[in-house]
Amino acid sequence: MITTKTAEQLENMRKAGHLLALCHKQIARCIRPGVTTREIDSFVEHFLKKHGAKPEQKGYMGYPYATCASVNDVICHGLPNEEPLNNGDIVTIDMVVNLNGWLADSAWSYPVGIVSPRARKLLQTTLWALEAGIRQAVIGNRIGDIGHAIQSLAEKEGFSVVRQFVGHGIGQRIHEEPVVPHFGRPGTGQRLEEGMVITIEPMLNMGDWQAKIDPDGWTARTVDGKWSAQYEHTVAITSNGPQILTKL
Repeated sequence: MITTKTAEQLENMRKAGHLLALCHKQIARCIRPGVTTREIDSFVEHFLKKHGAKPEQKGYMGYPYATCASVNDVICHGLPNEEPLNNGDIVTIDMVVNLNGWLADSAWSYPVGIVSPRARKLLQTTLWALEAGIRQAVIGNRIGDIGHAIQSLAEKEGFSVVRQFVGHGIGQRIHEEPVVPHFGRPGTGQRLEEGMVITIEPMLNMGDWQAKIDPDGWTARTVDGKWSAQYEHTVAITSNGPQILTKL
C-alpha cells in the first residue's frame, strides 16, 4: 500500500535528509587513495551517532554495516572492507539515515584520485540520469516516465541501466511501495500523487546491465567486470514540483 506524507512528516524526512547530505559532504573530504571503506563506514556510524541519528541499514535483514561501499565493478550492496582504495577507482557510498524514526536514503559515487576519461563520463552520465529522472517526478506523471527518462539518457550516452535493483517508496520503513524502476515506457505504472516520497537511484554500467551476487550474499557486481556507478536522492512529490530531501 502506498502512503502519502503530511507536511509535518515531510519536514521530519527533510531533517533526516539534510543530515545525510552533511554526512556525504564530509565523506567527499575523506575519499582518497589509501583510505579503506571500513574507515569510511566507521566515520559514518560515529557521525550519525554524534548527531542523534542511526544508520538504518545496520541490522536490516542481517546487514552488518552502516553503509554499503561499492568499488569499481560492484553495482551495489558492497561490504565495507580493509582494502585500500587506489588512485583511479570509483566508489559508491550508500546509506539510510534514521532521525527520530523518519528515514532518508542517498547514494553517491566518488572518484578516487584521478580517474580515466571513461570513468568520468560514467559518473557524469549517471548523475545526469538521476537529474533527468527527478524532473519527471511530478504530480500526474507515472513511474514509467521516470524510468524512461533515465534509460533514454543512459543508452544515448553508451551505458546500460541495471534492472535487478530499483528505487522505492520510503518513510518510516526503508522499502515502501511503489517500486521505481530506472527503465521503462512513458505513461505506464503507478501515477504520482502529492505527498508520495520515493528514492530515485539509477545504477549505470559501462557494459552489460546484468548483475551477479557474490558468495557473501550481498555484493552485486557486473557480470562482465566492467564498472558501475550510482547516484540517489530521496524525492518528495509536491504541488511545487519534485523536492529533493537529501541535499543541503
